[in-house]
Amino acid sequence: MNDTPIEIGNDKTPIGSVIWLHGLGADGHDFATVVEKLGLPKLRFILPHAPYRKVTVNNGYEMRAWYDLYGLTLGSREDEAGIRETQAYIESLIGNEIARGIPNHKIVLAGFSQGGAIALHTALRYKKPLAGVVALSTYLPLKSLLSSERSPQNQATPIFMAHGTYDEVIHIATSRVSFDLLQTEQYHVDWHEYPIAHSVSIDEIDEIRTFLLSITE
Repeated sequence: MNDTPIEIGNDKTPIGSVIWLHGLGADGHDFATVVEKLGLPKLRFILPHAPYRKVTVNNGYEMRAWYDLYGLTLGSREDEAGIRETQAYIESLIGNEIARGIPNHKIVLAGFSQGGAIALHTALRYKKPLAGVVALSTYLPLKSLLSSERSPQNQATPIFMAHGTYDEVIHIATSRVSFDLLQTEQYHVDWHEYPIAHSVSIDEIDEIRTFLLSITE
């Protein structure tokens, strides 16, 4: 993971940082337009690029991926080693922002699809309280390990979780299973549904903006 992340926004006096992770096969540029539409100049957005790796579900084709993917149905095998490797990388990006003067409680982890899975996984295990999590069109990986690995420091961290009702890549039922688990574990999840496929809508962007303002200002 040697590619330098893209940065958008106030790099001199930001009030907070948002580390935003793209989905499978994309790169950091994928959500640059969404960030511009959010119109939040007081925040610094960090858009990292996943490394290239062979992805099993795509017949071993090499593409940018945060971890290998064996399937997208409940009960599919998961790449625990890859997930934990990426977790360590995202934690290093959080550390970079702290070193640049952003308090940990003003740092948000955001992500779409596979990137959202990493955002959830990492935030709920991070040892310092974060500002919040934005998890779009995604699910919680390694669900069975959450209860033993979760960090009490992020028990109260607000989570914005959204999914398209017509999503055929990650079915909304898969996301709801993760949402139900997070509720059972008493996390604060703000759930949203949109009449879209595996994508992001204008209404969704508007509500993400409201959420980010509420947790960083």
